[in-house]
Amino acid sequence: MINKVKGTYDVLPNESYKWQYLEQKIREITKKYNFKEIRTPIMEYSGVIHRETELSDMVTKETYNFIDKGNREVTLRPEGTAGVIRSYVENKLYAQNDLIKAYYIEAMFRYERPQKGRYRQFMQFGIEAIGSKSPLLDAEVIAMSSDFISSLGLKNVVIELNSIGDVDSRMKYQEALINYLTPFKEELSFDSKERLIKNPLRILDSKDSKDQEIVKNAPKPIDYLSDESKKYFEDVIKYLEAFNIVYQVNNTLVRGLDYYSEIVFEVKAQIEGFGAQNVLGGGGRYENLVSELGGPKTSAIGVAFGMERLLLALEYENVLPNEEDNLDVFVITFGENEKIYGTKILNGLRNKGLTVDIEFDNKSFKAQLKKAINKNAKVLVIVGEDEVKNNTVTIKNTKTEKQVTVENQKIYETIKNELENLK
Repeated sequence: MINKVKGTYDVLPNESYKWQYLEQKIREITKKYNFKEIRTPIMEYSGVIHRETELSDMVTKETYNFIDKGNREVTLRPEGTAGVIRSYVENKLYAQNDLIKAYYIEAMFRYERPQKGRYRQFMQFGIEAIGSKSPLLDAEVIAMSSDFISSLGLKNVVIELNSIGDVDSRMKYQEALINYLTPFKEELSFDSKERLIKNPLRILDSKDSKDQEIVKNAPKPIDYLSDESKKYFEDVIKYLEAFNIVYQVNNTLVRGLDYYSEIVFEVKAQIEGFGAQNVLGGGGRYENLVSELGGPKTSAIGVAFGMERLLLALEYENVLPNEEDNLDVFVITFGENEKIYGTKILNGLRNKGLTVDIEFDNKSFKAQLKKAINKNAKVLVIVGEDEVKNNTVTIKNTKTEKQVTVENQKIYETIKNELENLK
């Protein structure tokens, strides 16, 4: 037996309804906020992902890289933003001189330790608003994120946000953070020792308990904001309040990617039994990514949600809809002649828009009836020798057990009435 690749999973037919439900909710919220779908390749030339300015663990340690047959370096995308921006630049969407509001539902790939809700191939829902630097736009993206999580039925949704400031603010803060952390260098975790040189802000996000204790008294990004960045942060908060969004300022929040500047945020929900890691999504504003990938200087903001984690949260909170086959009609037949006759009935009902199924093997009436019940069929169409001879069918409502024999031309009308009565 050949097994699936480690860190991947199969979505089986009896589970796919959960994904369809989540995707439906995504399309509802994106339509509400006027975001349009974008689809990009699962692989990019490595230069799109492995940029000199991006030193996050995700990019430096966790990407799937390979050389293709043309001797080109290719990377499976570990996150959605870089590919969207590559597409934005390559297709000159900036020439439209307008804000581009895009969303994606796509597979991502990261080589990390698989665990519950975290896989090496995983699905991500994300949005990108490209072409404007506006505190109102930031607030809208954050409000949309909160609205989305609430629409799933998750309660106690809260937004944590912070400002890491513009480039100058960030450089000043980074210098202050290095000065604070350097005396603790030998006490830091192995990863944080490396980050102290390459990316000190990421130490604030360390999950190591000793690192967390050290950074408790570290300087905060908000104390090093320029006047312009400070005002921008205050304006975002004003708009969030206009949207009636519950938020908390978290002065240690930095997020995991190096391209962020100004606003960063995370979406959390209090989920019983979910543990301390209750972050469902996060994002922030970025200023330089478009120009790094060959486009003009352009500001943007984005957010992303891991869909496996969302589904896990919905299961913990018991707010997923019940699985239903949603089968309107099941056709039961006796013998080959009856099956041909029943197939014509089945085809006609499907052409009318009903969900209809039939038994393909030659099974007994009892076995066919059991299958229809297991599929939650609302109505049975029974075809026997007499029905074929008289050009009729027997229709049975499985809930009321009402049964009637009708002529062919009245089949759809009769079934439609029975289905209406069940609503």
